[in-house]
Amino acid sequence: MEASTGTILYEKDPDTPRPPASVTKIMTMLLIFDALEEGKIHLDDTVPVSEHAASMGGSQVFLEVGETQSVDTMLKCISVASANDACVCMAEYICGSEEEFVRQMNQRAKELGMNHTTFINCNGLDADGHETSARDIALMSKELITKYPQIHDYCTIWMENITHTTRKGTSEFGLTNTNKLIRQYEYATGLKTGSTGLAKFCVSATAKKNDIELIAVILGADNSKTRFQDAVTLLNYGFASCQIYKDYSPPKLGKIKIIGGVKENIPCKYKTTFQYLDTNGQNLSAITKHLELKKELHAPIQKGDSVGNLIYKLNGEEIGRIQILAAVSSDKASFWDCLKKLLSFYFHVA
Repeated sequence: MEASTGTILYEKDPDTPRPPASVTKIMTMLLIFDALEEGKIHLDDTVPVSEHAASMGGSQVFLEVGETQSVDTMLKCISVASANDACVCMAEYICGSEEEFVRQMNQRAKELGMNHTTFINCNGLDADGHETSARDIALMSKELITKYPQIHDYCTIWMENITHTTRKGTSEFGLTNTNKLIRQYEYATGLKTGSTGLAKFCVSATAKKNDIELIAVILGADNSKTRFQDAVTLLNYGFASCQIYKDYSPPKLGKIKIIGGVKENIPCKYKTTFQYLDTNGQNLSAITKHLELKKELHAPIQKGDSVGNLIYKLNGEEIGRIQILAAVSSDKASFWDCLKKLLSFYFHVA
């Protein structure tokens, strides 16, 4: 998948539900970043460790009951070392219980169109009915890396130590990245590995080259080496077969005349930056732009109202468009507004 547009470049059996192992943690981290953005939690918050969290098996950082770690450190433990115990700590910290956190994971999945996904826990340990698909993993990976690109600050750490402070004293614990592509593939930027008896070996691998960001998902590989080899094969194919056009300098927009409004004219703006993904080797320098913008509007106008489009064509065919929006609102002028305007004009002329 190309990350910015969500275009699928290659797929094989993308919708069969399978156990995803620790690739599950992509959704866990997405909810953590959602909570950070909403101000519910902060990176320097201290997160306690419960008995339930400390009891997690599998990959862990051996957090002890009563110990605390910052949200920032917990994110490192989850992203780098795939720590099951840290996932449960964060789930309980954000939602009060892992059960409520998992409910929100499933709700977020539904919102993203992940139609073949059911989460039973927040860390990916094998559980009946805990499953997702390659396409669904790509969708949540896209959401995480495009909405919260700071995730790469965590998932590209190769090795780092954390400090355990417990009743027994203070000790250092080394985190080592489970994603070997960070060292083995020059364009690698993340994202998450996973392996269990049921899931076998899985990875959602992200990489960036020349402004193109790709996501390659492998599920059910027989061994760790194969999942990474297959991911690299997909990424190399993607980089070789696509190019992206992003218009960072669209035509400048003037003001639009308002009839019967408090304001005589209003500024407008583009809704977004236009981008186009080509997989056919076309000459993207031949792309043309055509501005369709209303010359005048009748009040009232609300900020965000559509007032036109910038249309992009290649070889005479439209390849996309972006909306032009009113940058401010303008109420309809009242009798008194008109009178004040008339008096102002009269005295100015006089």
